[in-house]
Amino acid sequence: MKRSIDRILTTHAGSLPRTAKVVELLLAEQKEHGRHKTELNAAVSEAIKYVAGKQVECGIDIVNDGEQGRTDYTVHVLDRLAGFEGESSPPMGTGEPEFPELAEMLKMFASPFQYRPKCSGDIGWKDWQAAVADIELTRAAMKGIKAEEIFMTSPSPGQIARYLKNAHYKTEEEYVFAIADVMKKEYKAIVDAGFLLQLDCPDLAMLWHMQYRDEGLANFRKIISVNVAALNHAVADIPADRMRMHVCWGSTMSPRHHDIPLKDIVDIILTAKPTAVSFPAANGRHEHEWKIWKEVKLPPGKVIIPGMIDSTVNTVEHPELVADRLLNFASAVGRESVIGGVDCGFGTFAGRVQVDTKIVWMKLKSLAEGAAIASKQLWKKAA
Repeated sequence: MKRSIDRILTTHAGSLPRTAKVVELLLAEQKEHGRHKTELNAAVSEAIKYVAGKQVECGIDIVNDGEQGRTDYTVHVLDRLAGFEGESSPPMGTGEPEFPELAEMLKMFASPFQYRPKCSGDIGWKDWQAAVADIELTRAAMKGIKAEEIFMTSPSPGQIARYLKNAHYKTEEEYVFAIADVMKKEYKAIVDAGFLLQLDCPDLAMLWHMQYRDEGLANFRKIISVNVAALNHAVADIPADRMRMHVCWGSTMSPRHHDIPLKDIVDIILTAKPTAVSFPAANGRHEHEWKIWKEVKLPPGKVIIPGMIDSTVNTVEHPELVADRLLNFASAVGRESVIGGVDCGFGTFAGRVQVDTKIVWMKLKSLAEGAAIASKQLWKKAA
């Protein structure tokens, strides 16, 4: 993967707002499976070309397909994997809300795609060709895009286990490793197609405040250590420098006062095989955490992709602020080990819009401009 050798490179977390046409056809395809597939594929291809071009236009170096053809970053695997049947489980965190006024307000941002059945049988591929088609559609649509590198996302074993609950395997460890054994085929196919693989791993942080906070830190660290071990098992045959991973505390507007501090889990995260790790660093709950990298020893060859842009607010960060944030991280781990990123996805769930699409592009442009400012300072100092 590319590193910031002579300037700070920029990227984002994966999902971008889907076009209205794609959302409409995703809904139609969900109601009448297979009937709208040809029309949907054409719309997705068109949307990928559009969002890829917009990323390049904004000055982003490492781009992707914006996850245009997926309802979200995890449950699209339901169309491909056997073992998941039955009634949908309610989304995690939908119990008695701590902040009922906020919960009511956030209903307007709810995605219409909420089908999340439990694992009720042995996991396996029921439609491997759907995964192949997804990769090939993206590769064809991205042809001719002039970028430093192109990445493609896929959910980690731990993330799939977080979203789709286990009602079949004897233990959670057995379940997450069963997922790893199956998903390794998709991970390798993405890399073999020439993409940089991004493994989405919000489970490594989100599981704390959504499920395990009352069970204590020591227990939580054991759980995510198993998830990282399963991830490493799944990517054992893939070179570390062809992979990156994204860890986060969620993509919704929330107070985040229950988020687990990065310092409590960073050592486990860094044992994962992917060369680069992306994480939020721009929102008001985590921006101060750049300081921990003064003490945390970054393993040789590792790269961090801290978020310079908050993906949940409509404020456009000033390029000077982006530059200041990048300079902080560069001072802690070295300029070549930093790539400027975004806290989380702008289009995590199809049909949910928190940030105006036009503002998304303004934010990405500001990220690129801020990286240019920081690069000028960082490489001038070395001259």
